[in-house]
Amino acid sequence: MTTVGPLLRGWRERRRMSQLELSLRADSSARHISFIETGRARPSQAMVLRLAEHLEVPVRERNALLLAAGYAPAYPETPLDDPAMSALRAGIEQLLTGYEPYPALVMNGTYDVLAANRGIALLLHGVAEHLLRPPLNALRITLHPEGIAPRIQNLGQWRPHLLEQLERQISMRGSQRLRELYEEVSAYPGPAPEHSADPMHPFALPMRIEHENQVLSFISSVSTFNTPMDVTVSELAIETFLPADPETVKALMP
Repeated sequence: MTTVGPLLRGWRERRRMSQLELSLRADSSARHISFIETGRARPSQAMVLRLAEHLEVPVRERNALLLAAGYAPAYPETPLDDPAMSALRAGIEQLLTGYEPYPALVMNGTYDVLAANRGIALLLHGVAEHLLRPPLNALRITLHPEGIAPRIQNLGQWRPHLLEQLERQISMRGSQRLRELYEEVSAYPGPAPEHSADPMHPFALPMRIEHENQVLSFISSVSTFNTPMDVTVSELAIETFLPADPETVKALMP
């Protein structure tokens, strides 16, 4: 069984932080941090949580650190369909509905789609049935050759953008499931990467997608919850697609 010391050292090295820097942030000493990492000292529960906070360890992995140190997990993991989550679900549903007719969806930490509004249907038009079976995965649906990819006009720009985003999340979270997802979707065939700026949208890269003989342009925005105290909530992400030009606005208005 892995002890807490090597795990903490791994997170510290992932954040490119020295023992001295971490000790100053956590109001400790470099000597004590060294003793914890080598197993010569057992950190208190409060110290584990303090170090995890300064190392920006995701909530799920904070529980793993506590278990490795011999303590009970501090954060529950409540299913989204649990009655205790009713207020949260209602708020999310209201947000998704209010965003119509523009697409919006809710994903978990591995890009599985948990909820979506009616606007998402225009993105899923023509997607192969096997990709729409639960659990729907947003990255798989987007980049699979039988998914949305053939309709994305600037796939050479959008695909590298998504893969780079996923790489950053793997670096930040150290998730094996995300790493496996990256290996899968990065192996799908795709055009050569294009990194040139879009002169029509210099402020953000749009996704330009063909729909019913016209091209719609969307800018994606992802929102998460501040100070989550539950594993499930900490991994929720709400992605909304904002029209990037007047033509898209006109096309989607009833």
